[in-house]
Amino acid sequence: MLPSQRDTLITTPRLALAPAARTDFEDWAKLRLESREHLEKWEPRWSNDAGSRPDWNRRLKAWSLGWKQGQTHVFLFRTIETGELIGSVSLTNVRGWPSHTANLGYWVGASFQGKGYMQEAVTALCGWAFEVRGLERIEAGTLPENTRSRQVLERVGFKEEGLAAAYLEIGGQRRDHVIYGLVTDGLTR
Repeated sequence: MLPSQRDTLITTPRLALAPAARTDFEDWAKLRLESREHLEKWEPRWSNDAGSRPDWNRRLKAWSLGWKQGQTHVFLFRTIETGELIGSVSLTNVRGWPSHTANLGYWVGASFQGKGYMQEAVTALCGWAFEVRGLERIEAGTLPENTRSRQVLERVGFKEEGLAAAYLEIGGQRRDHVIYGLVTDGLTR
């Protein structure tokens, strides 16, 4: 049975991962806009209203519908100690039998890089995906030059599987991505 969005919380020693809620808008917008220069080089082209209330409302509506349909699980994560928003991790394109697979996505605020938060959040989300959602495989793609992202995936237990040509639009251009996969018994804790 699909866990309810409202009742889902994942915790680690330092982090709390919770589905995005209306009350997260100001923290989310502030972090995204403060980190824009850092994030834009790794993400699809930002909309003209990126970080605005309408942008947030569109995302929140899509994320909520995706959760209800069992196809998308977007979490924002904060420090347990201060409650400060650090970033986001997500499972999208969740597929059921026979693949039981999803795509992993994530971002972290520029000032929080290099502190191990993303590895901790990705590990927690993957554990939840395998144990609670019943997934058997998680896939992730990253730009070949994104060394930090590749290190996160490898430290969590993802294995490099190959190069996908023109895999995603990043900054307005189709870009090749290194594809990684993680199966249930490969998760490093």
